[in-house]
Amino acid sequence: MRSDEVKAGYQRAPNRSLLRALGVTDEEMNLPFIGIANAWNTIVPGHLHLRTLAEKVKGGICAAGGVPFEFGVIGICDGIAMGHSGMRYSLPSRETVADSIELMAEAHRLDGLVCIGTCDKIVPGMLMAAARCNIPTIVLTGGPMLSGCSNGKDLSLTDVFEGVGKVAAGTITEEELHTLECTAMPGCGSCQGLYTANTMACITESLGMSLPGCAAIPAVDAAKLRIARKTGERVVGLVKEQVTPRAIITAPAIRNAIRVDMALGGSTNTVLHLMAIAEEAGLPFDIDQFTAIAEQVPHIGAMQPGGPYSMQQLHHAGGIPAVEQRLISLLEDGPTVSGQNVLQIAARGVVTDGKVIGTIEHPVHAAGGLKILRGSLAPDSAVVKCSAVNEDMWTHQGPARVFDGEQAAMDAILSRQVQEGDVIVIRYEGPKGGPGMPEMLSPTSALMGLGYTRVALVTDGRFSGGTRGPCIGHVAPEAAIGGPIALVKDGDLIRIDLNARSIDLLVDDATLSDRRKSWQPSEQFLSGVLARYAATVGQADHGAVQR
Repeated sequence: MRSDEVKAGYQRAPNRSLLRALGVTDEEMNLPFIGIANAWNTIVPGHLHLRTLAEKVKGGICAAGGVPFEFGVIGICDGIAMGHSGMRYSLPSRETVADSIELMAEAHRLDGLVCIGTCDKIVPGMLMAAARCNIPTIVLTGGPMLSGCSNGKDLSLTDVFEGVGKVAAGTITEEELHTLECTAMPGCGSCQGLYTANTMACITESLGMSLPGCAAIPAVDAAKLRIARKTGERVVGLVKEQVTPRAIITAPAIRNAIRVDMALGGSTNTVLHLMAIAEEAGLPFDIDQFTAIAEQVPHIGAMQPGGPYSMQQLHHAGGIPAVEQRLISLLEDGPTVSGQNVLQIAARGVVTDGKVIGTIEHPVHAAGGLKILRGSLAPDSAVVKCSAVNEDMWTHQGPARVFDGEQAAMDAILSRQVQEGDVIVIRYEGPKGGPGMPEMLSPTSALMGLGYTRVALVTDGRFSGGTRGPCIGHVAPEAAIGGPIALVKDGDLIRIDLNARSIDLLVDDATLSDRRKSWQPSEQFLSGVLARYAATVGQADHGAVQR
């Protein structure tokens, strides 16, 4: 066992003495040491209940013949961080999560890991750490929140964000917004729709890194406690069998994860995160693989925010195993942490509600829920959640309204300085320029709440998984390094064609060349984490990974 490096032989008597101070017995010195990386805290709703899950995991580890050691991992709530300078810290926290787990696992020579997390950057960071450390690991995702309810209508966080725009439009009162605020989020768990947190839970399960059914089980369901117990038991089996993450996170597994993502229409952030996970696993992976898979896999689940169905409804419809059952002819086989292969799990999946999980023969859309775009505005790529875009906006041409930063755009939107047909451009919000590539649920939701139907939004930043509408993000190269988005001026025509997967700035090369001569990058006065991040982060089309 790897942990023998800290506990075997007379030379390790001082190390064992410290372990004995924890209450470790002679018998336990001979058992596998399992780390529990727990992102529990009391500021993130998705993490509020993780301490309870960790106790069940510990019980499972002990019952299976292992010794559990729990340690803390940070976690940022993107919803609380949204719309202000705090959002710049969210994506950098992914690297901190991965680094902190690596530090603890490697310093203490742990034999295995259970990573317990729920929300947007925490789960991807945990998967990155698993691939990097490559010791037997299972990820336990904490589960979605139950839907809110008001006047018989199911609610989620997006309803509150869009309510801000409705107040600005005068279609609801501040009192009605207060009612939404108080009823939309009824307790612990990740936000209810297929936003980034829940998309990453689905990705984790479809990668084979969590037990079957884990992703969609609601946070408050007793089934989540049972799967936590089974996770603790199973990780000890993985240690004994020496099944490591890189045996599971393979190129076919990543393609399967993309297939499930496309079938359900998940968050655009999964492009960033899957590419980062692939890099940690040492796998060559190109962003164009998303396009190739999207053309093969139809969109069969109309999940929130683009459709009506919540994660709770996905769970009752059969969860990810049921989705995989629908996709079984498209999936590639491979191992999972459960000990079952991918196709074995898919074959046992049962669809109990065909409205929630459709068929590939009768899909919601013929192609997958995400598209990678390219063109003169985004030569290296951009990403759109096409499953959340009305079909009458799949092609659009309009004049640019350019804003150097999210707040300026938000002010213009709320004061109705934006016209139908406009293409809002928010720049200098990329990995380096933001820095941290902040998400922009506030402006996109404000547009929806105000009732705009023919306004597109383009940015080198990111969008929340809760975003719906013609919103194109991850534009690469970003403005901060002189990408074409830095050269756009008010009134320039921008053409978007989701069918052709293109996004073009309709300005001639000579004019752009003249603009480039006078372009200067915006000055930033950074310190601490953001300064280090901006200096080392790569572009969005490579996963915004620090190098």
